[in-house]
Amino acid sequence: MVVVMLNLKMEVMLLFCLAFSCIFQSNLLLINGDTDQKDAAALGLLYTNLNSPQQLTGWIANGGDPCGIGINWKGVTCTGTAVTALKLSGLQLNGNVGYNLQDLGSLKELDLSNNNLAGSIPYSLPPNLERLNLAKNTFNGPIPYSISLMASLKYLDLSHNQLQNQLGDLFNNLPQLITLDVSFNALNSNLSQSLSALPSVKNIYLQNNQFTGTLDVLANLPLENLNVENNQFVGWVPAQLKGIKSLKTGGNQWFSGPAPPGPPRRAKTKPKSDDNGKDKSDSNGDGKKSGLGAGGIAGILVALLVVVGAAVAFFLIKKKRSKKSSTDVEKHEEDHHFTPLASNEVKEMKSMQAPSEPAKKTFETTSAAVNLRPPPIERLKSFDDEDYSTKPVVVKKANAAPISATVYSIADLQMATASFSVDNLIGEGSIGRVYQAQFDDGKVLAVKKIDSSALPNQSSRDFLEIVSDISRLHHPNVTELVGYCSEHGQHLLIYDFYKNGSLHDFLHLSDEYSKPLSWSSRVTIALGTARALEYLHEVCSPSIVHKNFKSGNILLDSELTPHLSDCGMASFVQNADHQGLDINTGSGYSAPEVAMSGQYTLKSDVYSFGVVMLELLTGRKPFDSSRSRSEQSLVRWATPQLHDIDALDKMVDSSLKGHYPPKSLSRFADVVALCVQSEPEFRPPMSEVVQALVRLVQRANMSKRNLGEDRRSEDPDVVQDDMY
Repeated sequence: MVVVMLNLKMEVMLLFCLAFSCIFQSNLLLINGDTDQKDAAALGLLYTNLNSPQQLTGWIANGGDPCGIGINWKGVTCTGTAVTALKLSGLQLNGNVGYNLQDLGSLKELDLSNNNLAGSIPYSLPPNLERLNLAKNTFNGPIPYSISLMASLKYLDLSHNQLQNQLGDLFNNLPQLITLDVSFNALNSNLSQSLSALPSVKNIYLQNNQFTGTLDVLANLPLENLNVENNQFVGWVPAQLKGIKSLKTGGNQWFSGPAPPGPPRRAKTKPKSDDNGKDKSDSNGDGKKSGLGAGGIAGILVALLVVVGAAVAFFLIKKKRSKKSSTDVEKHEEDHHFTPLASNEVKEMKSMQAPSEPAKKTFETTSAAVNLRPPPIERLKSFDDEDYSTKPVVVKKANAAPISATVYSIADLQMATASFSVDNLIGEGSIGRVYQAQFDDGKVLAVKKIDSSALPNQSSRDFLEIVSDISRLHHPNVTELVGYCSEHGQHLLIYDFYKNGSLHDFLHLSDEYSKPLSWSSRVTIALGTARALEYLHEVCSPSIVHKNFKSGNILLDSELTPHLSDCGMASFVQNADHQGLDINTGSGYSAPEVAMSGQYTLKSDVYSFGVVMLELLTGRKPFDSSRSRSEQSLVRWATPQLHDIDALDKMVDSSLKGHYPPKSLSRFADVVALCVQSEPEFRPPMSEVVQALVRLVQRANMSKRNLGEDRRSEDPDVVQDDMY
């Protein structure tokens, strides 16, 4: 009996242990994570970009598992291991949404409406969205082109923001879109022709913008609700729209009177013939063609009377309006200005007047910046008399935040770099030297040793504040800070190591055995670095001026993807300027206003970017003293030739051996021409540069699809370059 009881107890204990083991194993699985890794990482980075708000209960920055059993992340809905909905409306969120949302491949609904989110709408959005709601925030800049690639999108609401520029050709491939709302923004120009390609759209809301032109592109859509109030539309409302369920058109400049009739239609009737086969309707008795009959003449007279009546009514209304005071006209013109590129804490103050209709020679900055056409030879400034170039960007000092980077000791770094030996030296810049570091675990990193002259009056606390700011920069085209060291008066930064070196090395130090960059690789590098600058200028709050943008700071990984280095190090560069160490000055990268006043702005970065694009186009250095005097400065030599096709063919990098398409080369040169203009106010913001380069790549992709397999050759680089 005692033995039986012992056996029962042992069995109970064994079952208890098995149950505990199962629970422990399930907890281990939960720790390992039930959520798709890309989804978890994307939400963690979004949480960081939103400044880790307390109202997002359950969220964590690293190692999160939003789809795990028993775990509740506010606003997150999962289906299996994938995040399928993200609803964060009305939570008073601030910051920005970052550039990694494209990793949420299963997300169907994204609702970030009614918050305080700033910056540009990211160009990389979840590709399979069905509902996107970003309304009632403070987003600025253009609508990203990536929206045009969301074939499943049904609902798009971007209303009540500060979006600017044209609506864009975004709607050719959105067959399921039902509702489009871009009301209460600063969108302008005529409506895009691509709107006519929306077969399912029922609701369009365009009110309270600055749209111009007519509504003709909307005439044949299956609309039920249309609101175009408070814009600058002209002409007549198409008759097809007057029968829809709800139509609101007030606050525009519609023509009064009846719309002009369409062209007269001739009835196609079979002509009668006589017994001899002659056409009776076409001839009179003597065989000649007859003139117009009385009915035809009457019809023409009626049509002429209608047109004349409409014209008289139009001129009467115009005469009545002309009686308004000239001050009202001036006020109307002053209201048409660019909304300045701004964040919550940083604004480059710009006041631009729109050119009036008669002033045809006035430079129209809106059109040029959006379409990125070559600037006219003669331009009139449309800015206030206050000199733009003397205005520095005011960067507000942020409170120090926790540093999400590894702390290294001097001893560890000395061992990894062989005591910072010359053999491990891989670069030298204006603020210090860079060494290759080989660690015991096999990891290879790059160590930037900050020169003491770049930190003459800064304490370790100041250095850590700068490190904190740099550690918060997260973008696929920006070098990520891995770690730092601040010991014994030494200040070092540790980054990922890119074995392909810098773009400068690829373009200017390649030997005869090196494979030159193909044209497609050059366009891709330009787009990636443009996105990096766009992130610094228009997503980071406050905006970040790079101050040291050059090909030597564009690092290339094994896939030739660009990574911009030295981001967030403007404080070091400023101190280096005071010590006379700024290597940009006199090297061909500095904008004219920097050379004259020493003041850096967002637009001086744009100029430097244009110089790098010239390097990609020509293969030349920005300044080359070995050349003749007229060709030493790359910008001065190249700028007059950028709009001459024959000259472009001669100045393009000879290592390409003609493997580039002329159209792509010409568009690339147009972007360069705008970026390197001597007046900073005429240079476009980086968001518009990105859009132009994206369109260039999109056209290339469309050409590839259209060409198909017919023109495949044995050399893949030639085929790829042929498509651009």
